[in-house]
Amino acid sequence: MTARAASRSAMLRISLSVITLVVVVAVGFIGRRLATQEIDPLVPDVPPTAELVAQGEYLARAADCAACHTQSGGKPFAGGVPFKLPFGTLYSTNITADRDTGIGQWSDDDFVRALHRGVAKDGRNLYPAFPYTSYTAMSRDDAVAIKAYLFSLPAMHAPDTPNQLPFPFNQRWTLTFWKWLFLDEHRFRADPARSAAQNRGTYLSTALGHCGECHTPRNILLGMSARKTLAGAEVSGWHAYNLTSDRASGLGEWTDAQLQQFLSLGHAEDHGPAAGPMAEVVENSTRYLTPKDVEAMVIYLRGLPAQRSGYMVQTAAPLTSIDTRGRQLFVQACTGCHLLDGEGRQSAWAALRGDHGTREPSGTNVVQILIQGSQIETSQGTMFMHSLTGGYWDDELAAIGNFVIGQFGLRQGTITPDQVRAQNASAAY
Repeated sequence: MTARAASRSAMLRISLSVITLVVVVAVGFIGRRLATQEIDPLVPDVPPTAELVAQGEYLARAADCAACHTQSGGKPFAGGVPFKLPFGTLYSTNITADRDTGIGQWSDDDFVRALHRGVAKDGRNLYPAFPYTSYTAMSRDDAVAIKAYLFSLPAMHAPDTPNQLPFPFNQRWTLTFWKWLFLDEHRFRADPARSAAQNRGTYLSTALGHCGECHTPRNILLGMSARKTLAGAEVSGWHAYNLTSDRASGLGEWTDAQLQQFLSLGHAEDHGPAAGPMAEVVENSTRYLTPKDVEAMVIYLRGLPAQRSGYMVQTAAPLTSIDTRGRQLFVQACTGCHLLDGEGRQSAWAALRGDHGTREPSGTNVVQILIQGSQIETSQGTMFMHSLTGGYWDDELAAIGNFVIGQFGLRQGTITPDQVRAQNASAAY
């Protein structure tokens, strides 16, 4: 045998060994996941009662079902809400009791299987835009209660809007492999070493409220990072903030009372109002929670270890210069509602002093509000800010944004006209 042939033979053996090792590891991993998978029992449907429906309504709000399944101005839970992802657009489905276009033919087992395993009644894999990676921890009793509430509402005939996904993302069978990697099927179990409030807050935040789905960064395969849980992420062009107790980029400077106020009302004194997707969370979900449950969520957040997010926040310091152009434009466009000192004229929701979005110099969320506006339904009515794109150029919006960051966040803003233009184009898409 020549040296070249021997070398090829050795390389072939090494390659086969590596392939064999990969296959063995993969089979072992899959086998382990299947062996530890919790099997939901096949049980008869629970008869709906007034008490069960009321409980389901509360839990459906805690789980924020309306935000994803109800279009603005549309029929409740009839679906059709678009989710723009890096690889295409998904549309939420009709989850009313309509038998033809909704889930009217689903049993309790079917509904629980969707929440726990991401599988529809017909066996199709559900895309993880539906947060079953969090809902898998929900108890069966709570899932059944939510179904009872949904089935108590008027059935809406609303066919699903076809997803706009290119190959191979339109192949649902590939999600089987994604689940093997990222779906950790388990039910929440209270930790006896923790208080009842700590356990309740963990359940509300991780299983029902699924906070991690927006506030945890994702890896290249769009699975949530286990190392950076709740450390902040980019979602639909908005910065979902770091929820850990890091003082520079997280909630370390917030008091418990401020956090409770923010979740209950949609604004916090000295930290500004909720906006964008978080305003929807408050509007549809957290403002309906009992004070005790809101307090439990805050206790959970306080127990998170501090993590520095990728969005570095400058330390507050007096600015060395005054942005006269930004100031002039702000006075012209914004002081009617916000006042120059940021105290807010009509309501606390117009207060900008200390707004969390102004503490991040790149101003991602500040720009989003300038180009998209903001709206939140509160106990005192609708708080609304219109978009400024119709009356101001990109460089003017950048100047306003940098003034807001400097005036109310005490940071040096870095917003550019190109950034405004890019975020505006992304929002329009």
